[in-house]
Amino acid sequence: MADRDTPRLTRARLAWGAGSDEEARAYLQERLAVFSKALFWSFVALVVFLFAMYTTYPSIKPHNQQLIYGTATLALAILAFVWRGILLPTRGKRSLETLYRIDLLITIGSGVTFGIVAPLAYELQAAAYTCLLYESFVVFTRALLVPSSQRRTLVVSSLAFVPILIGSVVLAVLTEMKISTLEVPGPAFVVGDVLYNAVAVLLATTGSRIIYTLRGQVTEAKQLGQYTLEAKIGEGGMGTVYRAKHGLLRRETAIKVVQREKAGADALVRFEREVQLLSQLTHPNTVAVFDYGRSLGGEVYYAMELLDGVDLQRLVQLDGPQAPGRVVKILSQVCGALQEAHERGLIHRDIKPANIILCERGGAPDVAKVVDFGLVQEIKGAVPDLSKHVLGTPAYLAPENITDPSTVGPAVDLYALGAVGYFLLTGQLVFTGKTNGEIALKHVTDKPRPPSEVAQSKIPELLEAVILKCLEKQPGDRYASAATLAEALETVSTADWDRECARTWWTAYRKRQAATPRTDVATVTLQIDVGDRLTPS
Repeated sequence: MADRDTPRLTRARLAWGAGSDEEARAYLQERLAVFSKALFWSFVALVVFLFAMYTTYPSIKPHNQQLIYGTATLALAILAFVWRGILLPTRGKRSLETLYRIDLLITIGSGVTFGIVAPLAYELQAAAYTCLLYESFVVFTRALLVPSSQRRTLVVSSLAFVPILIGSVVLAVLTEMKISTLEVPGPAFVVGDVLYNAVAVLLATTGSRIIYTLRGQVTEAKQLGQYTLEAKIGEGGMGTVYRAKHGLLRRETAIKVVQREKAGADALVRFEREVQLLSQLTHPNTVAVFDYGRSLGGEVYYAMELLDGVDLQRLVQLDGPQAPGRVVKILSQVCGALQEAHERGLIHRDIKPANIILCERGGAPDVAKVVDFGLVQEIKGAVPDLSKHVLGTPAYLAPENITDPSTVGPAVDLYALGAVGYFLLTGQLVFTGKTNGEIALKHVTDKPRPPSEVAQSKIPELLEAVILKCLEKQPGDRYASAATLAEALETVSTADWDRECARTWWTAYRKRQAATPRTDVATVTLQIDVGDRLTPS
């Protein structure tokens, strides 16, 4: 999308109550598609009516009826192409500039069509009024369906009636020349047309302002308990995440929501388990849960801290493999979060780069936060239905999670964390394959290549040994606990990353973010995507 669209998109987003610039653009494209579809079928109905009427009463058929049919056919063809060939989402995304031009084409183009047809059917007095009435339908329909500012509606509607006004002048001249006959004198017809056009434009403009002001107000007023939703920042299999604010504290918060009609009973049970178990965790490297509730509309939600940072998947995409010293510090923090969870009898089961957010907290850089406990399982006691499936992300699955999911323990999180460390050091996955099944099989049967053979920079031997121990096939051959793993990481000596390096990186990162047009979905990296989780029976 062109950069010049960004300011207009931002204004549109604010005016229409959209959660992001992309949401505003997509909404406009969707509404224009509905608008063009509505006009197409209403015009088809008019043409069919005229054909039936002139077939039944051939004596009133206009002399230029073939030209009228030709004009109508051309207009319908253009309208059908715009609707089916350009605006449908399956045809691709259109820039805001293109959508605004299509808006003009549809609205003004209909005016041109009726402005031509009315003089062509000069023998029929009703033709002029029908054309005027139908164009009024067009501007009213646009006001109802197409998000538009008051000023734009005023301009577009006025331009749409210009061809109608020209057609009325032509009819008035033909009347004065005794070629056509109107019920009123030509000058009076033109003045009446101007008055009718002005009233139609005024009504459309007023309606557009009221409708889209109300839309913004409704969006702003959307409440979940004490929280006001501001923008959608993520979406996945377990729900939708919104940026929100607490009504009294004004604290920015992330709200995760599941709508009952879009989720089955099992999903709601898992969602409620997630928040109940997550709320027990208080480690500073685990995302904090603030609140939980149900809305009057049946939506189940919980509020958690808003993490405005970068997940490890995105980090490697941005900067490539990370310095060993930075990797050690990140993994050590995650170990702390996992140790608390394991001590409370909980297994995360989906540790992966996208579920570890790196952010700044209280002036401290490189604070790691573990998120998305959607697959968390209690170590003691069976969890209904979950143990019957392989749950997790294929690239980070421990062998026992594949061969016998019912026996998994804390060691699966340590295996996954080792795979995360491997990815951070090398920029590569431990195993790759054409299918999820092929990747899963390699976790069970293949020995991973040492990171030092994959990475382009030197990796400390002790750190490589730690990573490979995490990736052992047998749970008993890995570290006994996350705390033991953290102790092993402390023995790794690195001098390539310190607090000053972290501060320098975050300063540069914030500058890059400031230079990039903001979209909530792109800059807020709280991930809840479960699209690549492996869940065969």
